Amino acid sequence: MRIRPIDLVDVLVYLVVLGAFSQLFPAVISETFLLALLTAILLKIVLEIVVWVKAKALARIRSEGAVASRVIGVVVLVLVLPGSKFLVLELVDLVFGDAVQLGGFFLVTLLIVVLMLSRGGVRRLFARTEPRQGDGEIS
Repeated sequence: MRIRPIDLVDVLVYLVVLGAFSQLFPAVISETFLLALLTAILLKIVLEIVVWVKAKALARIRSEGAVASRVIGVVVLVLVLPGSKFLVLELVDLVFGDAVQLGGFFLVTLLIVVLMLSRGGVRRLFARTEPRQGDGEIS
């Protein structure tokens, strides 16, 4: 797996959102900037895995295959949606201990929703502003 420029942009977006959450919500704590950066990287890795699993589950649900395969997709999706929030909370606690806290289940759910919306917005912005082949770009 290689690191693409958009992955670095995602981490910076996550860092900004995490910083905003730590300012707005007293339950979200990151003791230092470096810990916030490492938390943003951890969130990037975990959320990439969760997005991949959700995509596979949705593909199973939408497939023309057997009913059992579609049911498995639904079960995986139902488990991943709330399970991913608990996974984030537990991993952050395991890796950073009391130095980083993301609040409880509902606050981390809000954090993840805002992270994903911010990520999507920035990616759409870059997709609109990237020069197309032949638009005066020197190769």
